[in-house]
Amino acid sequence: MTQQAVIPAKVPKASESTMFKILFIIGLCHLLNDAIQAVIPAMFPILEKSMGLSFTQLGIIAFSLNMVSSVMQPMVGMLTDKKPMPYALPIGLTFTLFGILGLGFASSFGMIVLSVLFIGLGSAVFHPEGSRVAYMAAGNRRGLAQSIYQVGGNTGQALAPVITALVLVPLGQIGASWFTLVAGLAVILLIYIANWYKQRLIAFPKPARKKNASLEQKKGLSREVKSTLGLILLLIFARTWYTSGMTNFYTFFAIKEYSLTIKESQAFLFAFLVSGAIGTFFGGPLSDRFGKKKIISFSMLATLPFSILIPYVSPTVAFIFLILTGFILMTSFSVTVVYAQELVPGKIGTMSGLTVGLAFGMGAIGSVGLGYIADWIGLQSMITWLGVLPLLGLIAFLLPSDQKVWEWNQIK
Repeated sequence: MTQQAVIPAKVPKASESTMFKILFIIGLCHLLNDAIQAVIPAMFPILEKSMGLSFTQLGIIAFSLNMVSSVMQPMVGMLTDKKPMPYALPIGLTFTLFGILGLGFASSFGMIVLSVLFIGLGSAVFHPEGSRVAYMAAGNRRGLAQSIYQVGGNTGQALAPVITALVLVPLGQIGASWFTLVAGLAVILLIYIANWYKQRLIAFPKPARKKNASLEQKKGLSREVKSTLGLILLLIFARTWYTSGMTNFYTFFAIKEYSLTIKESQAFLFAFLVSGAIGTFFGGPLSDRFGKKKIISFSMLATLPFSILIPYVSPTVAFIFLILTGFILMTSFSVTVVYAQELVPGKIGTMSGLTVGLAFGMGAIGSVGLGYIADWIGLQSMITWLGVLPLLGLIAFLLPSDQKVWEWNQIK
């Protein structure tokens, strides 16, 4: 890739510097929030044994979490775009705190679902507003800022195998209640963030924000913006379906094909998730330097050779390829968020909800579909065809360049 000067959609003032302290705190809160979410699927083996839950009931629990936390994110984003709510951040994590406490002491399937709904609601409130905080603190380094924020969440998700081994296996269901301490820490940190957020809103006069918003509402989104947003969402869905398929089913493939133990197969999954978190971090700075469209295209297409070969190679090579696939594919994670935010600059929360929340919701639906396909054509065939999915990255060439997006916003 050749170096190219990239002009952002809205150029920040030269005096506006990147606020790394705020970014690191909101990134840490993202880690804590998503680590709590990771507790739920990590508890499935525990709940299956302790409460005798069926796979259908476990699927209902997972579906409840993903649908509430994902589908509600765009709704929360739209609401807070109209009226920013700084203290929604700590309030949302308080819902999560009560949810994880209930999960640890739940004595029935209904109580577990109710607790999970509280956790999902807290997550739905946190993500759009957390992304907005990262945007506000970014200065002129939006890619880097979004990477710092998003890598926290991906790292939290990657902790699921560790949580299972170190906390839930020795302590059982009651071990989930210990994560109220994690939620409590997040609430305290988010009160600090909310106070900073409130001061930022005071610093930027409210009438100006209302004027810009009303102008955008009158004009609406152009056909070009709508079609571009559709392409971005399709790329995000393809990426999410691949990662969901690997996260949920590759361990079963490794156990069957390589005769690995459950513990050994978890190491493969952990490597894939951690490398993805690292890729998320580097993707933002790379997009600041080379351009968002180039990084989005690269992340999908450069993954393809490794994803196709993974089912056919030895365990050692597969482990290496999983690391490379996770890293390369996830370099576009934060970049697609920033691209959408700059595509529709007046809807920061809504775009975050669409590109992150709705994507995870589609991932949940995709997991159900991939499970059905695995039952239909076999697990190995499903994993093999899954490797072709990054080929949809060719769609990225249809995206307008960063310069073109900037020009659209100047016309507005």
